[in-house]
Amino acid sequence: METISLVECPRDAMQGMHDFVPTSDKINYLNSLLQCNFDVLDFGSFVSPKAIPQMRDTQEVLDGLDLDGIQTKLLAIIANIKGAQIALQNTQISILGFPLSISETFQQRNTNATISEAWNTVAEISELCHKRNKELLVYLSMGFGNPYGDAWDADIVSEFSEKLVNQFGVKTIALSDTIGCATPELVSSLFNSILKEQPTVTFGAHLHVLPQNANAIIESAFDAGCRRFDGAIKGFGGCPMAKDDLTGNMPTEKLLEWFLNRNISTNVKQVAFEKAFELSSTIFKR
Repeated sequence: METISLVECPRDAMQGMHDFVPTSDKINYLNSLLQCNFDVLDFGSFVSPKAIPQMRDTQEVLDGLDLDGIQTKLLAIIANIKGAQIALQNTQISILGFPLSISETFQQRNTNATISEAWNTVAEISELCHKRNKELLVYLSMGFGNPYGDAWDADIVSEFSEKLVNQFGVKTIALSDTIGCATPELVSSLFNSILKEQPTVTFGAHLHVLPQNANAIIESAFDAGCRRFDGAIKGFGGCPMAKDDLTGNMPTEKLLEWFLNRNISTNVKQVAFEKAFELSSTIFKR
């Protein structure tokens, strides 16, 4: 049976929420997610509390997680060297995620740096991760286009990917549809081409979608060869730096249903997931 790698992203789901989620509630929810046996848990971010107030308690949340017997790898998002240094002080964290944008406008909005400056940051973080034996995951933000009129085409995505792999040894790249603009045809085309160009690299799909096109997007990515998918329970969240009317994350339950219906293993424990799904209503209230 073929197996899929699933990344659960409560950090992405929570970060744009107006009301602060109490630290104890975050810890309780994340501990329930850790019981589900996801491959990776995107649990928090070491970024400026002014930029993302919701994540100001990431260290406290991390300290409260029960990791005994847990196989799930912890992923922390960082946007600069300072964030990387803080994250690397925590041995529990296996993966550092850095958002590198195809769009100049979005790179500055998201990390307060130009793309050129972001490349320098990638170089430094890559070296730090190598020294600490940590994995560097790079998100190619605005990987399927942008609303700002900045240049985008598949060749630019290819060039960014090639540089990440050949110059910095990055082994995992997440193609990120930050605003939900990708069509099934574009997802299929981009994954087909990029996987052939970089066959030794794990390319993930971090896709913000509308509920009505989620299944078509999953199918397009899978059929094109993608085997790593990011999701968030109930599809909450999105990027607060992208635009005001947030497109939701790919709903994890839709991913699980799609793969289950095709007899494709995700290794997620169903009973634990149902408990976490129920608990999510205490975090995400509308």
